[in-house]
Amino acid sequence: MFRKTLGLIVLFFVSIQVQAQQRTGNIVEYFGKEKVETIEEGKLIHVFKEALTLKVPTYKFNSSSFPEDPVFSRFLMSENYIPKKDDVFDVDFLGEPMVWKTMAVDTTNTFNDRELRSSYVCLTYKSNTEKIVLFEASGHSLVLINGMPHEGDHYDFGYNLIPLKLKKGLNVFVLKVGRFPRIRARLIQPKSEIQFTTRDLTMPDILVEESIDFKGAIRVINGTEEWLEKYTIEATFNGKVVKTELPNIPPMSVRKIPVSIPHVSEDAALGSHDLSLNLMSKNKVSNDIKTIPLEVKSKHTHHKRTFISGIDGSLQYYSVAPSSNDTLTNGALFLSVHGASVEAVNQANAYKQKDWGNLIAPTNRRPFGYAWEDLGRLDALEVLADAKNIYNPNPQKIYLTGHSMGGHGSWYLGATYPDKFAAIAPCAGYPDLLIYRDVFLNRLLNMSEDELQAFGVNPKVLSRLQEAPQLNPVETLIERAGTPSRTLQLIRNYLHHGVYILHGEKDNVVPTYIARDMRQRLGEFHNDFTYYEYPEGTHWYGNHSVDWPPIFNLFKERTIPVNQDVNKLEFYTGSPGVSSKSHFITIHQQEVPFKVSSFNFSKEEDEYLLKTDNVTFIEIDLSEFDEVKDKLLVDGFSIPVSDKKLFLKKENGTWKTTGKPSLKEKGPHRNGGFKDAFRNNVVFVYATKGSQEENIWYYNRARFDAETIWYRANGSVELVKDVDFSKSKYANRNVVLYGNKSNNAAWNQLLKESSIQVENNEVNFNGKQLKGDQWGMYYIVPRPDSDTASVGVVTATGEKGMKAAYMNHYLVNGTTFPDVLLFDDEVLINGTSAVKCAGFFGNDWSVEQGDFEWK
Repeated sequence: MFRKTLGLIVLFFVSIQVQAQQRTGNIVEYFGKEKVETIEEGKLIHVFKEALTLKVPTYKFNSSSFPEDPVFSRFLMSENYIPKKDDVFDVDFLGEPMVWKTMAVDTTNTFNDRELRSSYVCLTYKSNTEKIVLFEASGHSLVLINGMPHEGDHYDFGYNLIPLKLKKGLNVFVLKVGRFPRIRARLIQPKSEIQFTTRDLTMPDILVEESIDFKGAIRVINGTEEWLEKYTIEATFNGKVVKTELPNIPPMSVRKIPVSIPHVSEDAALGSHDLSLNLMSKNKVSNDIKTIPLEVKSKHTHHKRTFISGIDGSLQYYSVAPSSNDTLTNGALFLSVHGASVEAVNQANAYKQKDWGNLIAPTNRRPFGYAWEDLGRLDALEVLADAKNIYNPNPQKIYLTGHSMGGHGSWYLGATYPDKFAAIAPCAGYPDLLIYRDVFLNRLLNMSEDELQAFGVNPKVLSRLQEAPQLNPVETLIERAGTPSRTLQLIRNYLHHGVYILHGEKDNVVPTYIARDMRQRLGEFHNDFTYYEYPEGTHWYGNHSVDWPPIFNLFKERTIPVNQDVNKLEFYTGSPGVSSKSHFITIHQQEVPFKVSSFNFSKEEDEYLLKTDNVTFIEIDLSEFDEVKDKLLVDGFSIPVSDKKLFLKKENGTWKTTGKPSLKEKGPHRNGGFKDAFRNNVVFVYATKGSQEENIWYYNRARFDAETIWYRANGSVELVKDVDFSKSKYANRNVVLYGNKSNNAAWNQLLKESSIQVENNEVNFNGKQLKGDQWGMYYIVPRPDSDTASVGVVTATGEKGMKAAYMNHYLVNGTTFPDVLLFDDEVLINGTSAVKCAGFFGNDWSVEQGDFEWK
């Protein structure tokens, strides 16, 4: 089925999950954070206390890649649209008018009402002058401020501060309500144009045994209309000072900055110590000083570590439950992935220390993050690599476990990277997000009429909910971009592992029948798994929901085999760009992109046998084998083994030996899917050579994506003007380019030879010309001056196309984006069904050899 979201079901799920956590006492504080209530960044000058609200019922599956959004479409496409009380926006499928209604705040100055579910909130503020303020709101997923999109605060943390210049006269704020039916919005007069905010710090524990500069991160607000250049942060800790040069910070923006922190001596007192951070201008003038308590700890106790991510240069953390054996060498390493809303610190703290290994808990980039897919998947890999460098574990003793969403992460990461783990243990998990989504529809179907009425579901609505989406060929291809997340299609990869499934008997968040279904599926082919239902167990029944001794007993008895000892090997992948290899065999290229590819290898008496499916380029590395057989039989074709490393290519149905694959072609290093642009220390390059309207839009569009990566992924992406970009300065980094050939000065540096050219009023799609200002596109191509980097393009032919391309759901987990997407301004009204073209380039990155569908 097409990967979808259903607003009504999601809201139902959230209420069930929150109730379950409140009842059972989860390892997380409420959603992992205490909401920020105090204001340290300036003076509160306005609280929004009256609003117009519009409820837009969602009674059908709505694409999560291109969700239908008629409300934002109206505000974006009709600049002067300002609703009034009792205005009818539209009529729903039941014939009921959708009416703008008034609402007032409660005693906490919050718009708080169950009717806000699936709603929009319109706020207005009349300013007597132009002035710069900070817009602080929470509880919303997105906001349009005077027609410009900005990231929301849908987890209701109170983190988000948006510097903006109010217009003289009426200013309009349109907020899309997030996970919970409550919204708070305020305006703050900043105490200083340039300052720190301590909302959303990422800080390490300072370890007395390690003489290194530690890394923390703090957000810096640039509330000016100029770039912030040549600033430094002085960090003072335990009498030592370290300086960090800041990257340039764009106008009217907030960026989270990694900061160096001095180490302490081995005899430093354990406990809380104050870190002082001083924000210094290029003229050595102090703009702001913050004092932040840090914990000084021993590395032999539970602690946090930080590292600089190669995805975007941001600072991330992970938590450690170190071995109880201080002198452990060649020990095990346990990767434990947390559930939705759980902080990595709390995940690690749920485990007692083990004498035979170290346990690490990555963040998934946030407590909710990416469900261990997309950037969450990459975070898990980065943490695993960093921990291996630090702890130097036995490479055959690496294990994976997790709870709830982390149980899903265990199933997903275990299927995606099967040779990285000796055993996996999903706890209270679900194998696929689609299966989890269907849980809540099934619950609705089993409700009584009274229960359904409580959720506003009548028989006609229920019937609509059960309608299967009818996909056109373009939608079907877009769906295929999600194949790497279809865990059950990779299920035979679990043959690599021992598996322990732990689930509460009475789990009402992730229903127990999901675990029983996985037990049945594994039972059909797997002979090394254990299944246990904890009697009377709910979703969380104490730390032994994860720290379950039988799991670690199973782990202790399993090791990853060395390549020499592997006699049979199966491997499945949805894309070599996500997962390409197991042990000594690598799939470099597929015949049909983003369709499952596989190989089945076995050692026979006189030869090797290799069967493949949907593979066109494969590598076999026998260099670790003591003895090598003379012949390899590939899909019936006999290949002499003349070297310990073989590269095989399938041409016209025949397998032949060949040389190393060209890095200019698709492969594990760079295989596409538009989302792949947002890694590899990505930089955003925005247009400045267009009209004033174009320049403002594309700058804001790039800033919007940077805001989203910060909020959803604890990220920190560098923004660069097109005129300041040079290939040498940003060598081998991914680039996302905002604008088109007519207005982005970096276009010809990066896209001159691209088969897709976009300029004002025209798309040239490999010779096919499309005229008009309504076209928008997302696509990815290889960076021409690099063997590894890619260029992502967010582009349009004019005003209508720009606004049609306002959405950035490619930064949301559970969405599917092939290499190329072409759409027009109807996409905001009609969603994915209005996408005009979608497809994948060929293995040579050409359109001619690619796979495209047109509508």
